Amino acid sequence: MPSLRLLHLFFSVPATCNKTSKVYNKVTAFRSLSTSPVKMASKGNHAAVSYQNVVVMRHGERIDNLEPSWAATAARPWDPPLAEPGRKRALETGRRLRENLGFPIRRVFVSPFLRCLQTAEELVSSLAAVEEGDSTTGDGVTVDPLKVKVSVEYGLCEMMNSKAIRPNVAPKDGNMRFDMAECEAMLPAGIVDKNVERVYKEFPHWGESDLQAGERYKHLIKDLADKYPTQNLLLITHGEGVKVAVSSLRKDAEVEEVQYCGYVKLRRPIFMKDETFTSGDFDLLTTSGETGVCYSLPLSFHNTTHPTFP
Repeated sequence: MPSLRLLHLFFSVPATCNKTSKVYNKVTAFRSLSTSPVKMASKGNHAAVSYQNVVVMRHGERIDNLEPSWAATAARPWDPPLAEPGRKRALETGRRLRENLGFPIRRVFVSPFLRCLQTAEELVSSLAAVEEGDSTTGDGVTVDPLKVKVSVEYGLCEMMNSKAIRPNVAPKDGNMRFDMAECEAMLPAGIVDKNVERVYKEFPHWGESDLQAGERYKHLIKDLADKYPTQNLLLITHGEGVKVAVSSLRKDAEVEEVQYCGYVKLRRPIFMKDETFTSGDFDLLTTSGETGVCYSLPLSFHNTTHPTFP
């Protein structure tokens, strides 16, 4: 029977939100502490043998938000790269995760959009570093490819509608023209897992509704976690994907802001029965404003049950 180490998950990175958060932290703290690994979860007669952690993160700053004229001459105006502050933020976020997260990230799944790939490049350089390089640019970092494996996942892409992708820059035929080989080539050498079977076999079609995109994100988080129940995952996606990670677990939460490289932490117990892994329900452990994601809960929020991904 596999022996799995109990994973602890107490981590706080100072972050402030531009909007005043209306979350009631006593309730939020109770929800987090109620699933502490100190008190072992159980399922029937089986105690949890481990906890699986999933981090859902937004990409760093995109260049077209800092340089509005960029799109006018870009070959792919719908797919902006990171601005330099975005690269620095991603590198620093990766360093903080490595030093303070409290559990190792073994697999990273990333949206094929360029800003997400570049965020993953910087994050992985920090997460898998065995020798530090320049602390500001990340140049000279030596990466151990055995520490983290990365895969590009279509289902983590931006919402495919004009709310998320500006109509004046979206391709007229709705075809975003992503080449997977080119996407993978942008990531550090040796860390791409080419044997992973993608959950979404093709790119989502243009014109999906907000509701359809939300369902895509919600089911994808669950599907990826189920494929790798004994590994901790980092999903690098877009702001809407992070919002869905919150609202799927707290139905009455209103997500007010997702900062660049803002993220939330999810956790669930993993059980062993007849040499087969089964899982419990996910819990949202991140409080509002803790890691760049701000949300509010109604004053009457006293429900201590655990909403779950379907």
